[in-house]
Amino acid sequence: MSSLYWDFIRIRFLTMLAYRVNYYSGILVYTLNIGVYYFTWQAIYGGKEQIAGFTAAQMTTYVAVSWMARSFYFNNLDREIATEIRDGTIAIQFIRPYNYLMVKMMQGFGEGLFRFLLFMIPGMLIALLLFPVQLPTSITSWIGFLVMLFFSFLINSQINIIIGMLAFFVENNEGMMRMKRIVVDLFSGLLIPISFFPGWLVSIMNFLPFQAITYLPGSVFTGRVKGTGILEVLGIQVAWFVLLLIPIYFIWRAARVRLFVQGG
Repeated sequence: MSSLYWDFIRIRFLTMLAYRVNYYSGILVYTLNIGVYYFTWQAIYGGKEQIAGFTAAQMTTYVAVSWMARSFYFNNLDREIATEIRDGTIAIQFIRPYNYLMVKMMQGFGEGLFRFLLFMIPGMLIALLLFPVQLPTSITSWIGFLVMLFFSFLINSQINIIIGMLAFFVENNEGMMRMKRIVVDLFSGLLIPISFFPGWLVSIMNFLPFQAITYLPGSVFTGRVKGTGILEVLGIQVAWFVLLLIPIYFIWRAARVRLFVQGG
């Protein structure tokens, strides 16, 4: 990778570092979210040992790791791209010696790296102190989870890039961005694990990329997926990463033509 793109990672990381106080308060907010879901699920389970394939202990761990993983893969690339399209600054990006979409991905990764080191890890340590979270005992599960966490970032960023670029074709895509956030949080399994949904809906969601963002990595971390199963769910993530490159390519190609036609 060109050193130019590494510079974008570094610059975004340092920019986030300048506003780190906001993220310290964010750790508190995420911890409160985990607490609310923890006590809610405790009430739902009551004395039951297992619901929808999750034990009570696995559910506690799943809630904690899912919210903390979100702190890593979450970004506002869709909003950044849409803003640059609306104010016209994206035209300047076209004449610079780099790939605009690659730059946005690197900026998102710089932000994610900051969140991972100064948000996710401290937040997970706090969750371990406050809630009965069970960490994986297998090194394979740890490696599998961390690799899948990186692909969660890639897939979520790809979806954000697609939604952001739609600002080329609509007057205002604010509604799309809000709907996307709700759909991702719900259908990725962040709010409710996918196995809790009705069977017909699970079948539909298995053909969507959202499960690859939260549910599959969370299943590996909680030990519900082990051994060769880790490679299988990782393969699902890789497949979605490749598939999402297709709409990105065609939307970007159509967007460039539209920009040149309008701008001369």
